[in-house]
Amino acid sequence: MIVSHQHRYIFVPMPKTGTHSVRQALREHLGPDDIEQVGLFVNKRFPFDDIARIKHGHLSVRQVRPYLGDEVADAYFKFTFVRNPFDRFVSYCSFMTRQTGAFDRDPKGTMRRILFEARPLDHVHFQPQYTLLVNDAGDVEMDYLGRVETMQASYDAICERVGIPSRALDRVNSSRRGHYREYYDADLVDGVAALYRRDLELFDYQF
Repeated sequence: MIVSHQHRYIFVPMPKTGTHSVRQALREHLGPDDIEQVGLFVNKRFPFDDIARIKHGHLSVRQVRPYLGDEVADAYFKFTFVRNPFDRFVSYCSFMTRQTGAFDRDPKGTMRRILFEARPLDHVHFQPQYTLLVNDAGDVEMDYLGRVETMQASYDAICERVGIPSRALDRVNSSRRGHYREYYDADLVDGVAALYRRDLELFDYQF
């Protein structure tokens, strides 16, 4: 997460949506009082002990609101990036098995094991996207939802809104695979659709 007091925004980075590219670009315009929490490629922590102990930077506004205060949390421009859950799940499975190469050898089998057997629901990368984006009432509290599918255009719109110059986003932590549909069978489609049903509904995605 990045909280920019200089530009009055809160960036909620969603796992597996290419947000390290966005972070890298946003860092070029951070002021001396702006804060960031991140645990991959760069290691930074918020100046709040309870939050700093979390080992990653995928935080929700709901988590940091008590430390920022309602005035900041409500007034600042809040944005994130979302991704088609079917595509995101493929990316998750590839990322989590990159050390063993399990996904490369047997993508469908790996996806089945993770989805139906392991089901790591406590892992922030596996959790539905909406869980980072809703308030205590269950309503999405983002002012802008960028989309991975139109990432550069979304980033351009964000920069215009917060008043910083845009630039072409770099490719960071990305991998090259075929189209996500190639990795699915009917059972996997049904399983992912069930797990991420609210994401599909809220963000208007489908297989």
